[in-house]
Amino acid sequence: MLKQFKMATKIVTGIEALSTIKSLSLKSVLIVCDPFMEKNGTAERIKQILEENKVCCRIFSEIIPDPTIDVVTKGLMATIKQKPDGLIALGGGSAMDAAKVIRHIYTMAEKSSSVQLICIPTTSGTGSEVTSFAVISDPINQSKYALVDDRMVPDLAILDPELTVSVPKSVTADTGIDVFTHCLEALASTDATDFTDAASEKAMKIIWNDLVAVVNNGDDLALRERVHNASCLAGIAFSEASLGICHSLAHALGGKFHIPHGRANALLLPHVISYNAGLELDKEIQSLATYQRIANLLGFQAGTPKATVYALINGLNRQLKQLRISSVITDYDIDSNEFLAAIPEMAVKAMEDKCTRTNPRKPTLQELEQLYKRLLRGGC
Repeated sequence: MLKQFKMATKIVTGIEALSTIKSLSLKSVLIVCDPFMEKNGTAERIKQILEENKVCCRIFSEIIPDPTIDVVTKGLMATIKQKPDGLIALGGGSAMDAAKVIRHIYTMAEKSSSVQLICIPTTSGTGSEVTSFAVISDPINQSKYALVDDRMVPDLAILDPELTVSVPKSVTADTGIDVFTHCLEALASTDATDFTDAASEKAMKIIWNDLVAVVNNGDDLALRERVHNASCLAGIAFSEASLGICHSLAHALGGKFHIPHGRANALLLPHVISYNAGLELDKEIQSLATYQRIANLLGFQAGTPKATVYALINGLNRQLKQLRISSVITDYDIDSNEFLAAIPEMAVKAMEDKCTRTNPRKPTLQELEQLYKRLLRGGC
């Protein structure tokens, strides 16, 4: 079976990487960000640098967490009005995902491929600055849609760790676990290759070794840079290998109960590892070896393959405790009865999610429902 690996995004990384925007050959730019990026002056700082280089620049700062179809529409209208030859997405995954969809729709409507997309992430989590993925929310149907199209891949990613220093501890933890989940799911994906594995393994080890430290000491620029790079590496991996049911389940859970995406992944990941490795089965399945290898990469070795994966799960649960991430869904102000009532609908949406296609074990609807129910009792 033939496989491929492509890397379309140019990446600039390191302290003061932001200065790269001085060399952009653009005439008109729309900065896409959330209100906080405008309020704290980061968007204005970029705008001033561009204007000093005679670039016409405006700011669209209406991005919200889990950007909706309505927000994307507003951003599209701002783009149509300005007709820029460049979009700069500034912020976390929400800003980047929205900008990717805005650029995609705009270029299709205008029949133009000349609009550059530059992503400047200010959190270390989604890896959206290098992926063909975007997640858009539909609040009416309480759903999240994972969109995938190679034409959404950004042209340039600027990774400046200084922009992540002010990120709160809880957000650093949530987004860091999102990176870790990207790595594990890309490694276990049925579309994984040697190339995606290389990126996943490097990023996974960085997060495993450095995430707790960077959460506790967010001013350490060296740690910030390593975790920021890990986020991007994980994005490179899953953009090609895709993901699995942890993300499918998290998309549906976040769409229904508005739990931050990284936190939703953290809740589900220990249970998904157990399920995908077949720990509850009497026999050993093929994907068990994959999770045994992942456990070995992180330093876990026990007498049997299943014991080794159990050790990985226990180690992950210890990390989550150090990051102050609870494993019980009701600790997030969610009523247990309301959660149980929502499970059938969430399971259907998770089954239909594109990430489910590349999961190493093919789940039934009932099995997805059972994975959700495990969140009521916590630890795996």
